[in-house]
This record gives sequence, C-alpha cells and structure tokens, in this order.
Amino acid sequence: MNAAPVNPPPRLLMGPGPITADPRVLRAMSAQLVGQYDPAMTAYMNEVMALYREVFRTANRQTLLVDGTSRAGIEAALVSLLEPGDRLLVPVFGRFGHLLAEIGERCGAEVHTIETAWGTVFSPEQIEEAVVAVRPKVLAVVHGDTATTMAQPLDDLGEICRRHDVLLYSDATASLGGNPFETDAWGIDVATAGLQKCLGGPSGSAPITLSDRAVAVVDGRRHVEAGIAEAGDVGRGVRIASNYLDLAQIMDYWGPRRLNHHTEATTMLYGARECARLLVEEGIDCAVARHALHGQAMLAGVLGLGLEVFGDLEHKMNNVVAVHIPDGVDGDRARAALLDDFGIEIGTSFGPLHGKVWRIGTMGHNARKDAVLTTLAALEQVLRQAGVPVTAGGGVGAAREVYA
Repeated sequence: MNAAPVNPPPRLLMGPGPITADPRVLRAMSAQLVGQYDPAMTAYMNEVMALYREVFRTANRQTLLVDGTSRAGIEAALVSLLEPGDRLLVPVFGRFGHLLAEIGERCGAEVHTIETAWGTVFSPEQIEEAVVAVRPKVLAVVHGDTATTMAQPLDDLGEICRRHDVLLYSDATASLGGNPFETDAWGIDVATAGLQKCLGGPSGSAPITLSDRAVAVVDGRRHVEAGIAEAGDVGRGVRIASNYLDLAQIMDYWGPRRLNHHTEATTMLYGARECARLLVEEGIDCAVARHALHGQAMLAGVLGLGLEVFGDLEHKMNNVVAVHIPDGVDGDRARAALLDDFGIEIGTSFGPLHGKVWRIGTMGHNARKDAVLTTLAALEQVLRQAGVPVTAGGGVGAAREVYA
C-alpha cells in the first residue's frame, strides 16, 4: 500500500462541531512528548487544572481531563456517580438528552425521562415537579443541545437539587466557552465538556469538574487496582463499573499520589491546555460576548437571506443556529455544493429534524467576522443555484448591520 502523507483539503468548518481548530492549539499539539511523571508533565497537568477552574467558573479542586472525546467525559461522570438501581432523571429536549438516558441505562440505573418538543426547553417548575415525583439520585441535564440549538437554563436547578438532596450533572460540551456557564454560582455538582466546539480545539479530550458533594460520592466507591495498591488502600462501596472511566482512579492519577491509571494523552493535554489558556487570556466574559456577537450576526444574516429559523430564539445558544431548508431544495445536495465549491461545511440534524434543517455554527476560532460573512456570501450563491429567490447581498448586508 502506498499511502500518501496526510494532507486534508482546506475547509472552513461552520457546522455544529467539530470546528476549525485554532492554529495556536494545533501548534501546541506539535510539541515533543515527555514522560508521564516528568516534572514538566505534572506541572502541565496542574496548570490544566487551574486553567479549567477559570473556564468552568469554579473553585472545585477536582477539575481535570478525561482522556477521550466529550462522550468519555459524560460516561465517566455517570458511571462514577450511579450504582445499579440508582434513579436518574433526564429532561430530554433533543438528541443528547436521549444519549444521557441511554448511558444511564448502561450504568444499570433506573432511568426516568421527561420530554418537551425539539426547539423548546423546560421551565424550572417542570423540572422540580419531576424531581419531586421521581426522587432521583442524579439529575442529568444537557446545557446546550446542538441537535436543536437550544440552551436549557440551569441557574435555578442547583437550588432545586440541593433542596431535594439530588446531584446535578450537566453536559456542557456544546456550550462551554461560548455561553454563560457558572458551575459554582448555579450549584452544578459535575460538568463535562469537549474541545471541539467553543473551546476551539480538536475532539479527543474531555474537561470535567466535580464539586465536593460529587467527590464524596465518587470517593465512596474508590477501589485501587491490585497491582498498585498500598497498605491502607481498602476498597469502599460498589466498585465503579468502568476501569478506564473510573473517576476515583482518575482523581488519584491527577492528585498528589499520582497513582498510575493510564498513560496521559500528552498531545491532547497540550491542546486542552492551550484551549483553556487562550480563553483565560481573552477573558471568559469576553469570549462569551464574542460568540454572542458573531452568533447574532449569523442569525441576522440567515434571516436576511429569507430563511426561517428553527426553535425558540429566546433560548437559542450563541454559537449555532438552525434554519429550515427551503421547500424544493435538496438539503444534502446544497451542503455538498457549499463544500465542493467553497470549502465550507455546515450540518444537517438528527432524528425528526434530519433533512429538514441546516445547522450553522459560529464557535471557537470561527466565531469571527470574516468566517460569518464568507459563509453567508457562499450560502447565498448555493441558494441561488438551487432556485431560491434571495435578495442580492441580503445575508451579508444584514450581518454587517449587526457589526456596525
């Protein structure tokens, strides 16, 4: 086999994620490896913990990385919190609520769901009513579901959970860094994310933060592997079902004992560190405001092209918008034309929205003016080619008014 060197085509990834990685993150990931217990490496690990405390807006000591995509972080959180038979409540307002429910079932939990129509979110009263009825150990909520582009308000849920002695977990994969997210102020016990959206990096590392309440639950299930256990390492509680995603062991690896659990994914750690460093350097509030500005420009632009926006705009995430595919337009063919002719990728959606909407992202490195205007100009040409009557320059003009 004669395999050519890796040379991907130039792309502007303006879908719901992954996005075009920040060049500074890619440069950081090209750095040479060091051993997992090299003082430089453990220093980087400590820096990562400190940086992500700022990103998550938390003082949680247990703020670290799970090696794997954002789904690895989700599974690590749920498999470490839930024992077989525990009750899990999941409010489902899009594809990824269904994912949390499935993972909970795989953990052996007794899973309860409430559902609302895609494009809407839950009120705090609806969620509290379900909490009272189910009395779960864990309430697991997606913050931003890219399948619908909606952001579920979380600011009242921590108080509800504490009042009813429930742990609050949030999947912030699609929202962290581009939308307000206040781990401590909102009373979130566990939150996980991924790099490939607003954080501006590649998929492959899952930042996670755990409150003291959550740490106590995980530590109550702590078991050290036989091959590295020392005197006094007595197992507690029901052993966490996954070895690789065992947060008790992962916390020991990142903690002062540095108990070997796996070989840290050094290159991904470099990338995750740079993602957080750049956000902290910019200022989290400034990064959220940047995503809000360019998201608003994209929203104005697609409306300027005459497209109909999907969902409740009051609860739309800053970083992605969904638009109904115009009647008579082959959505996949139009997306292919955008990719082939302009090197720009946008997405469709899942389930009931598959083939009915396009999802256009403005996040991470692509939350910038030139990316928004270029995408709108190209989309106008694709719509014209498909026979859609559009006002010349309507998308770009509307976006420019937002910037003005």
